[in-house]
Amino acid sequence: MKIVVCIRRGLDGEINLFDACAYEEALKIDNAEIVLLSMAPEKDKDFFLGLTRLGASKAIMLSDKKFAGADTLATAYTLSLAINKIKPDLVFCGRQTLVGDTAQTGPMLSVYSNLSLITNVMSIDNIGDKITCTTRNFGSKTENFPALLTIERINTLRLPSIFSKTGELEVWGFDDLGAECEKCGLEGSPTRVLQTFENNSGKRKCKFIDISELDNVIKENLETDVLENTSKITSNKKLSGVCIIGNEPSDYAETISDDYVIIKDKNVDDIVNYIKNNQLNAVLFASDDESKEIAAKVAAKLDLGLCADCTKLETDGEQMIMYRPALSGSIVAKIVSKTKPALATVRTVSDGSDIVVAAGYGAKEHIEKVKKFAKNYNAELATSRKMVDNNVLPYNMQVGLTGKTISPKIYIAVGVSGAVHHIVGMQKSGVIIAINNDKKAPIFDYADYGIISDINLL
Repeated sequence: MKIVVCIRRGLDGEINLFDACAYEEALKIDNAEIVLLSMAPEKDKDFFLGLTRLGASKAIMLSDKKFAGADTLATAYTLSLAINKIKPDLVFCGRQTLVGDTAQTGPMLSVYSNLSLITNVMSIDNIGDKITCTTRNFGSKTENFPALLTIERINTLRLPSIFSKTGELEVWGFDDLGAECEKCGLEGSPTRVLQTFENNSGKRKCKFIDISELDNVIKENLETDVLENTSKITSNKKLSGVCIIGNEPSDYAETISDDYVIIKDKNVDDIVNYIKNNQLNAVLFASDDESKEIAAKVAAKLDLGLCADCTKLETDGEQMIMYRPALSGSIVAKIVSKTKPALATVRTVSDGSDIVVAAGYGAKEHIEKVKKFAKNYNAELATSRKMVDNNVLPYNMQVGLTGKTISPKIYIAVGVSGAVHHIVGMQKSGVIIAINNDKKAPIFDYADYGIISDINLL
């Protein structure tokens, strides 16, 4: 069995976290021939060659100035040309990078290379005539070969043996792939970043209360509609030809259009045909995992620009202007699309419990007490990355950049420090209550209510 693992070197110089998990899953498969594939500058040769020491027979780097500046669509196109040359049985990708955080490249690549697709893979359960995986949100899925899997953060990449040897390394350029220039790099990228800003969104004015007041605060806010929606900033001019897939993006559509169409059918081919047969300027999708996958497939089938996880939309009456967080939520990018209609997934409210209690690393010694506290309020239990990394709570509870995004009516952070990669996953909650014994903890900058208290007092 031949497996291609698509990898990217992160801004920290290391392999992207999700791609590392994808590589480890490939290494677990007996008798697999593993080929590493990456778009990267030639200066990274030693880095990718070093990764072959773990077990890959070969690393292939796609290096050419014409590939530079690619967005997700142009990246998927370029990778697909290499995939089509290699002809693997399986392609493994990490769920997303930590640079763009879009989770778009994998589904787009599956379209360009005509591969079956299973996203959000938590485990590979069986490889026979077909492949069966357990996914994070879709249960068990079985697909035909050749297939592409996007892997969640489910393992730790092994270290090389001191006796291990490096594999081969090949560098393929523009001419080697037979690429079309207008589909590669910056020229082939339909989305354009106009401007970036420091991300100060999500910060709130914290009111400190006594722990004895907690019950009343929860009761009062459960009875009111407290969900924040920063998309409710309406443009003066309006955009015609706006379509939304499902009801969820309606709040965003109302900010840019007075007359939008709702398509409730979420079949990819039906959506593609509707777009082809109607003059549209914008199509909006929700931000759940299913909608993200659908949006990426639609974009690839139509070669259209797609902006992920937008938190705000504007229009000048001619085009849709999109704003989205990037770089672990530290910046906000202002983006437009060269192609029409412009496609966007918008950060929508997730279904689930009205109350979520998140146990941070500061609560690791008191986890049973936090579980009991959550049960008392009939709340869903969540956690932070550090708690997962230390095997205190399972990964499916993790909230944040490398976990899930949620937006309950009330979010209670217990012992959570407030790192930016956690904030990005919960900042759309209605009311945020932080409980921490450190008054200087960053979480209080993002909370409506703060309680300075030891967890033992819960």
